[in-house]
Formats: sequence, C-alpha cells, structure tokens
Amino acid sequence: MFKEEKSLEGDALIKEVCRRIRVARSYWDAHNNRACRREREKALILYNRLTKQEKEKIPQVLRVWLRYRSEKYFGSHRTPPRKTKKKK
Repeated sequence: MFKEEKSLEGDALIKEVCRRIRVARSYWDAHNNRACRREREKALILYNRLTKQEKEKIPQVLRVWLRYRSEKYFGSHRTPPRKTKKKK
C-alpha cells in the first residue's frame, strides 16, 4: 500500500474507497478488465479497513457493485487473467 493510504482514516478513508470503486466501475464500463481488477483490489483492501458504521456510509450502489456484481466476474472461482508472453 502507498504511504498516504496507510494514513487515511475516517471520512478521508471513506472518500478514497468511494473514489476507487467509481474508478473501477469506469474501467469496467470501458471494458478495461486489467485496470478494473487492479482498482477493485485496491478498493477492497481499503474497504476491509472500515468499521461497520463506516461501511454503511458508502453508498449502497457502490457497495453492491464491489461485493457482489464484481465478485461474479473477478472472484477467485474465475479463471485468472492470462499473462502476456514476452516476445524474443
């Protein structure tokens, strides 16, 4: 994690989680799965640092996308992304 992310607490942490989820959703809408997966993972790391009361402050639409809809496509049961082969 980045240094500024470690120091985030309270409202700043909530705001950053919302921002990351929105960025991931915009990548999803643009069919950029690699970037979406990366942003979603960062958002989940930060989301898991929140208390129950703080999680309730996240808009429901964002929580649903992060926990359920994106899990359907990026969950551990899915085939991991292909690694690009290096050309010689």
